[in-house]
Amino acid sequence: MPDVDRALVQGLAAAASGAATASGRRLVVLVDGRSGTGKTTLGTAVAAELGAAVVHLDDLYPGWDGLRAAADAVVTDVLGPRSGYRRWDWVASEPAEWVSVDPDVPLVVEGCGALSRASAPLASLRVWLEADDVVRRDRAIGRDGEVFAREWERWAAHERAFIAAEDPAALADVVVRT
Repeated sequence: MPDVDRALVQGLAAAASGAATASGRRLVVLVDGRSGTGKTTLGTAVAAELGAAVVHLDDLYPGWDGLRAAADAVVTDVLGPRSGYRRWDWVASEPAEWVSVDPDVPLVVEGCGALSRASAPLASLRVWLEADDVVRRDRAIGRDGEVFAREWERWAAHERAFIAAEDPAALADVVVRT
């Protein structure tokens, strides 16, 4: 998702605002999809439109096998009473500092694993992104280089397992093809 569709961003922000107002709860947008679908680009744009904080699940995954753990942390930590997360230090390959998230500000959580059966009820708006496999791989490797190229299949297996268990596309309010 190289370019952001302004109308899409504005529409998603309006839908999220309306849902949060109607529910009386904190505005939370979950943006999920497989690697290379444009989650970070869209999530960052929606957050800017809303004046929201952003949590990138890339900061939470405890290594290449940590998708499920990050998905669980969205519910228990990020959107839970702790309102924050333990950052993962990819260089040292170990947990790093606790990052607090202000529970009173609107929030966008983006990354594969953001939208699960447990997180869906906590969100004002749930977005699933899709793209062709070749396009996704080209984007992701172009962005992250050889490190991700070596781990592509390993990570893809975790994505497939998460999708099979949670069916995030079916939980989404909006499915966007990028």
